[in-house]
Amino acid sequence: MKDYQLGEFEEIVILTVGILNNVAYSVAIKDEIESRLKRTVSMGALHTALNRMEDKGYLKSFAGESTEERAGRPRRYFEITATGKKAIQYAKDTRDGLWAAIPETIWQSNLAGI
Repeated sequence: MKDYQLGEFEEIVILTVGILNNVAYSVAIKDEIESRLKRTVSMGALHTALNRMEDKGYLKSFAGESTEERAGRPRRYFEITATGKKAIQYAKDTRDGLWAAIPETIWQSNLAGI
């Protein structure tokens, strides 16, 4: 299943595209990540991740309507492809399996000292 491996930031980005559904364009994605995760996202890093995931077939983009506000340039919207859905499901299943494998005693002993 190596074909479906996502890096941490890629996983965050693709999940955010899913959250935003039909309004997932770069500024909205950036704002949503920053709002939910309380972390700063550079537009350069975001565009690199979006382009990389589009190249891998996890996302596809399409142009929206042109607006005067954007000097006639259309927004570029993103949506998750079937391959992208497999990739995020694989990431979730992998993480769930790892979480489930942690013995209960680890949580009891580590949390007692907090």
